[in-house]
Amino acid sequence: MNSQVILITGASSGIGRAIATALAHQAKEQATNQQIKLILLARRAPLLASLQAELAPLVDCHIIACDINDHPSLQAELSALPDEFKEIDVLVNNAGLALGLNPAHQADWADWQMMVNTNCLSLAFLTHQVLPGLVNRNRGHIINIGSIAGSYAYKGANVYGATKAFVAQLSLNLRSDLLGTAVRVTNIEPGMLTESELSLVRFKGDQAKANSVYEGLAPLKAEDVANTVRWVLEQPPHVNINRIEMMPVHQALAGPITPKSV
Repeated sequence: MNSQVILITGASSGIGRAIATALAHQAKEQATNQQIKLILLARRAPLLASLQAELAPLVDCHIIACDINDHPSLQAELSALPDEFKEIDVLVNNAGLALGLNPAHQADWADWQMMVNTNCLSLAFLTHQVLPGLVNRNRGHIINIGSIAGSYAYKGANVYGATKAFVAQLSLNLRSDLLGTAVRVTNIEPGMLTESELSLVRFKGDQAKANSVYEGLAPLKAEDVANTVRWVLEQPPHVNINRIEMMPVHQALAGPITPKSV
């Protein structure tokens, strides 16, 4: 019986947790000859252990409690994977964050640095660790969770939007480098989304401020992105979905309103 190993970053909550849950239930529902095994990576060990226990009746899970920005520890964890988890087939680069919503001239430099480190450098580092194995085995899929902020500017997005533009362009360039192999790359770009910690982290734990972002709206849910990941992985091996842009119906593209006095 074949087994597909899927590594999901930022798996302890939000989109990452929803993806892990959706894929585990999919495997149970289909009951095909190809089982899946999940590697769940995030910083918070208790949340990972809870998810592992929840999914245990459905799939085998290996947890890695590690800060994705701690590259030496991350590399050591990958080197020490149990034999049945060593050959990673799918990498879901979900871990990322937004910090602050101030205009660029008022932004905190430490916030900018953390976003670049997490959203760009660590995503690239983990991709660099996994990609050679995918190419050598001539199979696999890299799924990056980007954002519409990588394509459309809005006030306060500054470096966050720039990091997501990096993810979009890296995804396209990887596709070019991987021509001639069976390895696929997809960038999924959600718009306004609840059931994640993005706004809570962005506003440094201010729950009321985070909630105010979604007042009167019906934003995307984490399970919407998870179901999109499922669909992408279900495509025939000869089909590559380059990018998917998704928004709630309450969101559309519009430029800022500038006072006439400016």
